[in-house]
Amino acid sequence: MAAAIEATPVKGWRPNKARWTAVLLLIGGGAAYQGLTDWRDNHAFLINRTDSLPVWAFWIHKNQAPERGEYVFFKPPANALVARHFGTKPEMFGKIVYGMPGDEVRHQGRDVLVNGHVVAQMKPITKAGEPLTAGPTGKIPQGCFYVGTPHKDGFDSRYAEIGYACTNKIIGTGVPVL
Repeated sequence: MAAAIEATPVKGWRPNKARWTAVLLLIGGGAAYQGLTDWRDNHAFLINRTDSLPVWAFWIHKNQAPERGEYVFFKPPANALVARHFGTKPEMFGKIVYGMPGDEVRHQGRDVLVNGHVVAQMKPITKAGEPLTAGPTGKIPQGCFYVGTPHKDGFDSRYAEIGYACTNKIIGTGVPVL
């Protein structure tokens, strides 16, 4: 019987190509899905429907601290004027960072200056005739930014109803697409 066993040829193990292909596709697909999920969690695409910014489409990089001159997106404060104009659950606001923590903001008549440079002019009332309150002045606190737009009717840090955009409300920075 021992001779019969020795005479039986031993077949080598051969991988099943279909099975290995399926395993590799699952691993590759899982990695691709995880990469897309990570990207989605850290990015967004936004269509700007207002006239306050000169660009109408942005890629947003979530959880990224803004730099001077960059577009920043944030949750506006909850107050009566914001609710009347934008609803009780307003979409994020997009603005340009004009002032960084430690910069000095002051008002000179209707002009708003950051570090001595005029960045905006204030209006006393909204287009609907509601009174507006002058925004904060002094040194910009850590974690906060003076944000604005070049638009004369921009609703931004020049008014107390918006104030500074601070880290706890910032969604991220934006890169103009169109």
